[in-house]
Amino acid sequence: MKLISWNIQWARGVDGVVSPERIVEHARRLGDFDVLCLQEVAANFATLPGSRGEDQFEDFARLLPGFTPIAAPGVDVAGPGGRRRFGNMLLSRYPVLRVLRRQLPWPVEPGAISMPRVLLEATLDTPIGPLVVMTTHLEYHSAAQRRDQIEALRHWHEENCLRALRGQVRDASHSPYHAFPASTRTLVTGDFNFRPEDPLHARLGAPFDSSGVPALADAWRHLHGERPHPHSAGVHDREQWPEAFACDFIFASADLLPQVRAFEVDGLTRASDHQPLLLELT
Repeated sequence: MKLISWNIQWARGVDGVVSPERIVEHARRLGDFDVLCLQEVAANFATLPGSRGEDQFEDFARLLPGFTPIAAPGVDVAGPGGRRRFGNMLLSRYPVLRVLRRQLPWPVEPGAISMPRVLLEATLDTPIGPLVVMTTHLEYHSAAQRRDQIEALRHWHEENCLRALRGQVRDASHSPYHAFPASTRTLVTGDFNFRPEDPLHARLGAPFDSSGVPALADAWRHLHGERPHPHSAGVHDREQWPEAFACDFIFASADLLPQVRAFEVDGLTRASDHQPLLLELT
């Protein structure tokens, strides 16, 4: 199983050209992915540099036939010619059993610009059994909002695990109450807008009080120890970023770590201001 996570900057490359087709082409070059997690997907946002207002959620669904497309825009506002949307997307070659679009905390912070953000959660029916995949993009301009968002993410992971561990009333009626398989095995991907040394990185990986809930571990550190995480932003785009750094990560639950086989960051592509991450599971 191969998963790619990528902040695509509305498919805008370092050359200023917006091209969803190039994003898919470069992702396929990195690996024959089964799951693609994208951040900063845009629709009807002609105000973004290079964009014509194209609906990229539809574009990626069209470009990847055979994948189930799941859109989760955090921004959904009125605009000329229809809704303007901006946020996350997941495309899966595996059956998608259940989808949750979780609104991240958005506390008021005077003086800081920010936007509403979501965490997209999908339970996939994979060859290793049910697998929860979360993808998100935390606030850039507010450390206080990021702290609250990390706590919400931890709460949702703990809640999911307790549901899987302690069970629930099993409804098989195929009504809205129908119970799908639950799992503790989880991947959390995205642009977290903090660096590896930030205390929030350690907080996301901290143990849980509830018995049996597996902690989340940085997959890169699991495989490579203290070897520095490859830079994932500002590698080629020095107009926006004065230096290159790592802020995109993939975390895996402790009970999934034995299946984590490889982790790669594509440092060559210039199709976005961020670099794509590839995780491979056995």
